[in-house]
Amino acid sequence: MDSDTSSAFQNDLTCSICMNYFLDPVTIDCGHSFCRLCLYLCWEEAQTPMCCPECRGVSERQDFKTNIALRNLVSLAREARAHYVNSSEKQICVVHKEAQGLFCRDEKNMLCALCSESPEHAAHSHSPVQWSAEAYREELQKKMSSLWNMTQKMKNTLKQEASKTQSLEDYVALRRVMIKAEYQKMHLFLYEEEQLHLNTMEREAKEIFQRLKESELRMTQQKESLEEMLRELKDMCHKPNMELLQDLGNILERTELVQMQKPQPVNPELTLWPLTGIQDMLNNFRVDDVLSEETISHRVSLSKDVSMIFGDDHDSASREPRRVQSFAAWGTHTFTSGRHYWEVDMLHCSMWILGVCTDSLISDTDIIVDNEEARLLFSLKVKDHYCLSTTCPPLIQYVKRPLGKIGVFLDYDNATVSFYDAEKGSLISSLVSSSFSSPLKPFLCFDSP
Repeated sequence: MDSDTSSAFQNDLTCSICMNYFLDPVTIDCGHSFCRLCLYLCWEEAQTPMCCPECRGVSERQDFKTNIALRNLVSLAREARAHYVNSSEKQICVVHKEAQGLFCRDEKNMLCALCSESPEHAAHSHSPVQWSAEAYREELQKKMSSLWNMTQKMKNTLKQEASKTQSLEDYVALRRVMIKAEYQKMHLFLYEEEQLHLNTMEREAKEIFQRLKESELRMTQQKESLEEMLRELKDMCHKPNMELLQDLGNILERTELVQMQKPQPVNPELTLWPLTGIQDMLNNFRVDDVLSEETISHRVSLSKDVSMIFGDDHDSASREPRRVQSFAAWGTHTFTSGRHYWEVDMLHCSMWILGVCTDSLISDTDIIVDNEEARLLFSLKVKDHYCLSTTCPPLIQYVKRPLGKIGVFLDYDNATVSFYDAEKGSLISSLVSSSFSSPLKPFLCFDSP
């Protein structure tokens, strides 16, 4: 074959895109042939419809089969070209000075004939360089095809991922509207609940005020009856003996009747209504095991400004603080910032003190409950019933005393301590200060058995 014919033959076997022999050649609708990967990459980069890189003819499809005849011709051309390679370009064995015409598939290196027969390589698989090159070229083409398929899958995945961005942006905008609408509904619901709560409290308070008014009237009438009876008895004492004895039965009977009339005092207590969602909110700041399991016997020192919590009533005119033996437990945590919530079960205790305090609340012998930094809730006995009271300033809480767990919520940064009926999710009291200047600890004190 003359050189011109050979050159034309090689041009027909050359891809016009990569200018090398075809690899996995495909022939498109217009009749031109290209390496499969070259064609796909060309179309991948182009923004126009699938056109022939040579004649610009539009191809209606892209799932082409390999041109087997063209592939075989390319293989023959490569083999023919290998025979014309100059001997100087051949790999020469350093040991035996012979051309390395074999390829060891086990160790992936070139061997001469003598090296292939050596004990080191005798058991290995060998083949001529041309055959090995073609075999590995086919294997590389398979990997290229696999990588191309993966590239296309990744392209589709990337497209889907990119579409998610816009879709997510639209969804986030929509969800923002939905969430705002839900909170607006919650605000409206809570506002309606707030109004219902306040109106119910007002009605309940109005009823209690009416009962107190009626009780005051009964007690006033009873007081006047007692005073009138006193005057009659005094006048009776000044009467002559015969007259006194004649009217004695009547006046004694009326005296006993007046004494039997004892109006009972009203115990004003408002109902604790649950607050929607308050327990879930408080549980976000829950701290467990805040009180030490060890309780220490102490004397509780109550100032004259604090109602007596333990024991019977004592002389209110006394200026000395009342001291009562009790048991106390202090916090295992010290708080200097943040929001914290804990619960204490007071089911089996009738008289107790609960809240937060500073270390200065405690002396060597006494627990001083009128400390300015202490924020405490008391359960105390007044006459024949129990009621709640708080410090700073001392204030009776006219609500029903909870029987069970009491929740304590400390908002240190906003200087607020709130107490809750944890079973009902109801507010007992909220103590607001200007600020806290000292570390605070949980505190519990209860009467000795």
